[in-house]
Amino acid sequence: MRRVVELTETGRGMGPRVLMLPGLGARGSGFRALAEQLAPVAQSILVEYPEGSHAACGAGELARQVLEAVGPVDAVVASSYGGMVAAHLAAAGVARGVAFLGSFTRPEHLGLLRGNLIPMMGPIAVLGCPGPLTAALASWKRIPTEQVPEVVPTTSLERMTTLHRAFAVLREPPPPELRKLPVSCLCIQGDRDVLVPASTMARLATALPPSTPQHLLRGVGHVPYFTHPEECARLLTPWLYALAPAGEWQTLRPSA
Repeated sequence: MRRVVELTETGRGMGPRVLMLPGLGARGSGFRALAEQLAPVAQSILVEYPEGSHAACGAGELARQVLEAVGPVDAVVASSYGGMVAAHLAAAGVARGVAFLGSFTRPEHLGLLRGNLIPMMGPIAVLGCPGPLTAALASWKRIPTEQVPEVVPTTSLERMTTLHRAFAVLREPPPPELRKLPVSCLCIQGDRDVLVPASTMARLATALPPSTPQHLLRGVGHVPYFTHPEECARLLTPWLYALAPAGEWQTLRPSA
């Protein structure tokens, strides 16, 4: 059982440090394919959240634990619930950019009904015993059996951890809006996302800096970083270039 945040660092020793945050019941290792795509231009840090009773905290406390483990970073790429954690980090001034992939920073971004039902994701994870069918529905494509645990909680400990974390979501204040903060943001959303519907992106954008780019991926479900890493990397790479210190840009830029 993980009692603390665990990190896996990949990529070259140059370029922005990019923290990758999974959703409520997913594993950080599901970001590995995207991290490999970004390896030439970024140092990716995959995050595994604590498990068990340590997970019985809100996104703000989880952000504190993540910060304690990794320190300040250049950017955060966050999926689903990870967007709440990322927003706390950005509001604390420890990340210069946040890319939201099928994410939200406040429950109301999901819509009034769906936002109030977030705690139900916990009992669903425990009683529904998610497996290949749930993973396929979330991903909007068939997932090989051995990769199902990257997308949905499959062990008893993971499911109970999801229960604790889901119940904590509405118990703490949401993170501050990033709209007036000096942070660069990017939104990527799948139009077949059944957990965080496409309409979420427009609501999320109202809490982000004006003119934040929004990208809707056709035929893509809830975990684009896992199912479509090449397409996500294509959208993230120029954004990461803009975050890189000026002196590093030519070094990071791929040769023609």
